[in-house]
Amino acid sequence: MSRVKLIFPDEKPLFTTKISIRIGDINYGGHTGNDAILSIIHEARMQMLAANGFTELNAGGNSLIMADVMIAYKGESFYGEILNVDIFANDINPKSFSLMYRITTHRADTIIEVAHAKTGLVCFNYTIRKIVLMTDTLNDFLSRTK
Repeated sequence: MSRVKLIFPDEKPLFTTKISIRIGDINYGGHTGNDAILSIIHEARMQMLAANGFTELNAGGNSLIMADVMIAYKGESFYGEILNVDIFANDINPKSFSLMYRITTHRADTIIEVAHAKTGLVCFNYTIRKIVLMTDTLNDFLSRTK
């Protein structure tokens, strides 16, 4: 079986946050469910945007729509653990970009890789309901670690 493999850039993350695993994130297997990982990367993205004065409806003058997502599950995480989420920007184009998420936790002084994820985001104008060019403000924000 072919697996999704994401290669992270060598630069420092655009944003890093910590997110606690809630009881609702746990599935019948006793670990974080696959659906919870998608929710966790959404929360991390919202925190990144908010920390920079943005929202998904106004990210430097652009609204954002998620066009695709990839998640590679690497290891288990459990109720009460704190996840560290590093976010990187790449594939920056005139109308779209990707965010990559490296999710880890610490257990007994060991870093455990939980998941790698990538979301493709498109700049969108809800008034005219069309994909639009990225603003310089958003582009500058995404490019700041390059």
